Amino acid sequence: MRFLFLGDMVGRSGRTIVLERLPGLIADWKLDFVVVNGENAAGGFGVTEDILEATLEAGADVMTTGNHVWDQREALSFAERHDAFLRPANYPRGTPGRGVGLFVARNGARVLVANIMGRAFMSPDLDDPFRCAADIVESSPLREQADAVIIDFHAEATSEKQAMGHFLDGRVSVVVGTHTHVPTADVQILAHGTAYQSDAGMCGDYDSSLGMDKEEPLNRFLTKVPRGRFEAASGPATLCGLAVEISERTGLAEKVAPVRLGARLQESTPDFW
Repeated sequence: MRFLFLGDMVGRSGRTIVLERLPGLIADWKLDFVVVNGENAAGGFGVTEDILEATLEAGADVMTTGNHVWDQREALSFAERHDAFLRPANYPRGTPGRGVGLFVARNGARVLVANIMGRAFMSPDLDDPFRCAADIVESSPLREQADAVIIDFHAEATSEKQAMGHFLDGRVSVVVGTHTHVPTADVQILAHGTAYQSDAGMCGDYDSSLGMDKEEPLNRFLTKVPRGRFEAASGPATLCGLAVEISERTGLAEKVAPVRLGARLQESTPDFW
């Protein structure tokens, strides 16, 4: 199975490159399943229903989120209407929406996608992400209830992300980190067959501070006095993510590569498709 994950869309620049490039990538790479993290798509803070629907129409099968999921208050209502919209699964019982779903890929495979949020240096402090992950994989075992299992682990600390990767190694197809908006160089297949990257990076303008116009973050570091709001940077974007070839026999990763396409970072594409 050919799987593509795209990191956090940030603002208009980020969502524009995703909407423009994703249909072509699906066609050129013959992708079976695509997940996009969209939690920063609306001006850098949250996501609207219109953006969600446009992303799904462009070919994404699922949109994951993270700590900014409720920044646009309308998400509290549309989260209940869209099965393909996921918020972190370790929110308390009774929170609107869902954190995990079972979907059918273009090749007919059953794909379980879960969105989980870390605890280290994160707010709000949600339920134990490791217990949440264990419950998910125990209730839907790979190759029994699902042909592939994808985990978007939205977390700050690389130590927590790596721990989650090793915790789930061999039990899921992919553990990919989001939230820090910078693509890490540790793309690999772990010892027991799980594809892993600490952070997929963002889809956004990298002439910025994590996708935000750089002047206000710089001002706050220098003076500690806010002068205005953070605004999403609006320059040409780079699309960043993770490409994984998943075995149809085992549900584990066979090949993995970083994806970087666009204006600023050195480009990288999988050589196996």
